[in-house]
Amino acid sequence: MNKEVIATEQAPKAVGPYSQAIRVGDLIYTSGQIGLDPATGKLVAGADAAETIQLQTTQVLRNLTAVLEAADSSLHHVVKTTVFLESMSDYAAVNVIYAQFFGETPPARSAVAVAGLPLGAKVEIEAVAILK
Repeated sequence: MNKEVIATEQAPKAVGPYSQAIRVGDLIYTSGQIGLDPATGKLVAGADAAETIQLQTTQVLRNLTAVLEAADSSLHHVVKTTVFLESMSDYAAVNVIYAQFFGETPPARSAVAVAGLPLGAKVEIEAVAILK
């Protein structure tokens, strides 16, 4: 089976030696997305910690949407995500935004707290999706 590299200018460029996503057969594996604004290449930030986690989660899911659309898929076709959090104290705030993007049939998910994320991000999300 061939693997196809997925890349789009609508999501941030990779900050390391990896692809935004890889498509193999009918599956798309995304790299973790953080809250980088693709236009500026900088992390989005709010006036305080609560606003920052909301803005970063929203940007992460917008970036993930762009990568999936470039792969001929969508959030609706995501079957599994992994959410990486700088702090589990952000879990509830992330869930509010996450639910807005995934609606009533969210994918399977794992959520873990990590010691740190690239560029000081508060949240990172990776996904596995099927084609439309």
